[in-house]
Amino acid sequence: MRLERREHRPVYLLVGSPIAAVVSALLLAGILIAIAGAPVLEAYRRILIGAFGSRLSATETLTRATPLILTGLAAATAFRARLWNIGAEGQFYVGAIAVAACGSNMLAGLPGPILIPALLLIGAVAGMVLILIPLWLRLRFSVDEVVTSLLINFIALLFVSMLINGVLKDPMAFGWPQSQSVVDHAMLPKLVARSRLHIGLLIAIVLAVIIHFLQTRTVFGMQSRAAGLSPQGAAFAGVPLTRTLVKVACLSGGLAGLAGAIEVLGVKGYVTTDLSPGFGYSGIVVAMLANLNPLGVVLAALFTATMFVGADGMSRSLAIPSYIADVTVALSLLTMLVALFFTQYRIRR
Repeated sequence: MRLERREHRPVYLLVGSPIAAVVSALLLAGILIAIAGAPVLEAYRRILIGAFGSRLSATETLTRATPLILTGLAAATAFRARLWNIGAEGQFYVGAIAVAACGSNMLAGLPGPILIPALLLIGAVAGMVLILIPLWLRLRFSVDEVVTSLLINFIALLFVSMLINGVLKDPMAFGWPQSQSVVDHAMLPKLVARSRLHIGLLIAIVLAVIIHFLQTRTVFGMQSRAAGLSPQGAAFAGVPLTRTLVKVACLSGGLAGLAGAIEVLGVKGYVTTDLSPGFGYSGIVVAMLANLNPLGVVLAALFTATMFVGADGMSRSLAIPSYIADVTVALSLLTMLVALFFTQYRIRR
């Protein structure tokens, strides 16, 4: 047997591979659920009930999906151009802390219709600035951005911790390490009354559509795709690689920073060191499950959020570990990588 690269990938493979990956992951996770002593089908039914069985659970699932869409778009945009941005977690936090600093002090006097867009822009710019550091190291010294962007996550989190324990510490938090809260009129409007679901979800979906258009219908999209497929060939064809990578990096980092800004303005109102339960890292999984497709990122983020939110209800009702959700998402990534491999290669005898 030998592996032969496909000259053309059929549509049914591109569409079916994510579905096959998720189904395979659920089947493998079902083995672990059975070992834990719970009925598999009932466990998955409990996950769906826990995620969408009530108004509260449905809005919580969509609220959890919002930052996952944005960090998934950040990873998908960068990976498509072969810029390995593993620093979305750090960009998320610097975007959040920039919004907390400006929304509680410097810009707090502005009216809401001006303040909210300004804060969202500030969060995005903060994420852009952070990702330009590993990009500069790559372009100037050929340093692998996987390592630098990953390590900057820890630096960013320590920087945020320093601020919320120092100059930005809320004096009314009774010693709890959290930043000052943004003013009330800076908070994003709610989509559903008496819930945490906010218009950040609509912003994320609109951005997914815009990025899909950019990647499929613009020169920038063609250039970023060419840079990812073959940098040497793209340079020979006249694609300005450095300029393209800078644009891709700014877009990717801006999306991750925007995710942090929206999480502060839409849900928390302030920053703590546990603001993100790993949104930046989960965004990588979301991007891979979507096969780097911006529209697919929305569905992949919804699946991931469903597993995380629904697993809590399953765990309480069936007395099995909620970590099954983490295992299922991880298995989905592994099975998706296998599925992507076979969409690019076929086995010949």
